[in-house]
Amino acid sequence: MYFDSKFHKMLPRQHKQIPTAADIIDIDSSDDESGSGVGGGRGGGVYAGQNADSAKPSKVVKLQTNERFNNQSPPVINSSASEANYRHLDSRSFWKAGDYEVGPTKFTSAQGDLEHARVHPKFLHSNATSHKWAFGAIAELLDNAVDEIGNGATFVKVDRTDNTKDNSPALLFQDDGGGMDPESMRKCMSLGYSSKTSNTTIGQYGNGFKTSTMRLGADVIVFSRSSRSSQATQSVGLLSYTFLRRTRQDDVIVPMIDFDISDNWAQPMFYSSKEDWSMNLRTILEWSPFATEDDLMLQFDSIGSHGTKIIIFNLWMNDEGIYELCFDDDDEDIRLRDEANQGTMSKTYKRVLELQSHISYRMRYSLRAYASILYLKRFINFKIILRGKPVEQYIIAGDLKHSKVVTYRPISVVTSKEVIVATTIGFIKEAPGLGVCGFNVYHKNRLIRPYWKVTADGSSKGHGVVGVLEANFIEPAHDKQDFERSSLFLKLESRLKQMVVDFWKAHCHLIGHPPDGTQRSDFKKQSDVQHHVEVVDTDLHSTGFGANLQLSSTGSVLETHMDTSLDQICEENIQLVTRCEEHIQKEAELKRTIGELENELEEIRNKCGRLSAHLGLQRRQILMSSNGS
Repeated sequence: MYFDSKFHKMLPRQHKQIPTAADIIDIDSSDDESGSGVGGGRGGGVYAGQNADSAKPSKVVKLQTNERFNNQSPPVINSSASEANYRHLDSRSFWKAGDYEVGPTKFTSAQGDLEHARVHPKFLHSNATSHKWAFGAIAELLDNAVDEIGNGATFVKVDRTDNTKDNSPALLFQDDGGGMDPESMRKCMSLGYSSKTSNTTIGQYGNGFKTSTMRLGADVIVFSRSSRSSQATQSVGLLSYTFLRRTRQDDVIVPMIDFDISDNWAQPMFYSSKEDWSMNLRTILEWSPFATEDDLMLQFDSIGSHGTKIIIFNLWMNDEGIYELCFDDDDEDIRLRDEANQGTMSKTYKRVLELQSHISYRMRYSLRAYASILYLKRFINFKIILRGKPVEQYIIAGDLKHSKVVTYRPISVVTSKEVIVATTIGFIKEAPGLGVCGFNVYHKNRLIRPYWKVTADGSSKGHGVVGVLEANFIEPAHDKQDFERSSLFLKLESRLKQMVVDFWKAHCHLIGHPPDGTQRSDFKKQSDVQHHVEVVDTDLHSTGFGANLQLSSTGSVLETHMDTSLDQICEENIQLVTRCEEHIQKEAELKRTIGELENELEEIRNKCGRLSAHLGLQRRQILMSSNGS
């Protein structure tokens, strides 16, 4: 990351002078952001200039012209005709792409330049490994588009497109939000840059765009159009891991070009020189799917007056050399090939087919299924369009039977404001035929933990019980697939366990399970039910979804033959956890009381010391007066 105060200055104001294109910039980090759309929701850092005829100098320009490259050979390697063909990384597997030797640094600071910390290209890959699941990376880009609803966005498109240079598949995201101006584009391409402090926006860490795009493919090109401060602009930026690796860069540099389109034609915006602008353009054309400037300009035709288009190319493959994302099995869906192949069984049972058709199973490999439950509230004037067809939102809570709403008041020591969390809990409509269970926990409208199983494995209690809640009082992890393991999270887990126990006791008889205290044999005689139980292990633990699935070959009531002592142990465990929390709170109160008493004792000791000194002084004065007399 490059930081030098001499580059942070306002460009001179010029009469009718339109500033033009961006230099190649270093990725840096900052603490503010105004980006938008599928790309602009994350990112930030230095940018290569600002509009010279801006109406008012509202902020100090963070200008970086990369003067160190002016005194050196440019970062682009001049390739011969044979080498100029489209090139890929040696390893196309994401989990192996970071395994390469880092050579000695080529950088030498120019005279007068300050030493600075740089971000090695290898960091782009290691940073992206926070996304273990490819759909989690896609969800980050969808979040950025959803955050743009406030700026007028009405859709986000997710589709396959083709890389015209090698006919390989590429992944397209496009929205009609506010778009990004040149400044916002540079913030988007940098690290840790986010100003999303609103209680409603999903993004907050300023890292999602880089981690998500680099998790899905080696390279990404961004097109964006916006109109701000009476100036209309369009920008192109290329973040290419392939380019950085192939040219052996030891710093993350991002070629960008900008155009002023206020007069209905594209006027290049030069921030330093026309030669630098041309070098950026040549780099983009060499390392992107587009061979000419005309091809680049054609990409703006579908954007309209404002919006953002992201194309992720050189998509990652699995260890077998097959693309992780599958576009061929379903023309209206994008699937995870490895996840779809898991759980295949030698024998096909009716219940197995029913299980595989349930949303808790399909969301593992179907992007359409996952996107349908990704957001808690139903959109009004916004659509997720997947491969040309809108995604129909599935409201989990609306499809439960015998449901009820349970309120929970988490106690936070950080704020005294009372929080009330409403949890909808009930049986899935397939219960007891399918033992799918767990809580779907959302944060700021976004699904973080789907079908989170809180009851003990092997316990018959809670089969078919599903809950839905929005937990804005706890913080999600950076990949937004789990929550931080805070004390509030542990208390929530304990409370959800108790909810399942209470709901099961009161309602299990409604789906054919014997109530507590009823002998199993008596209940079976009363209901005249005889069943053979077959349990199928679906191995969902590794995906983190935690759904506990049990299948019945006859299709009526689903139970396991287990000792009642296990259920009793679960209840006792919940009670012990509750008591433990109470003791912890009492211990904290006692510590506070002890601290207050110690402070009082210290004050009393100080008073005693002052009184003793005062008495000693008085004795000496009395002795001196008596001796004088």
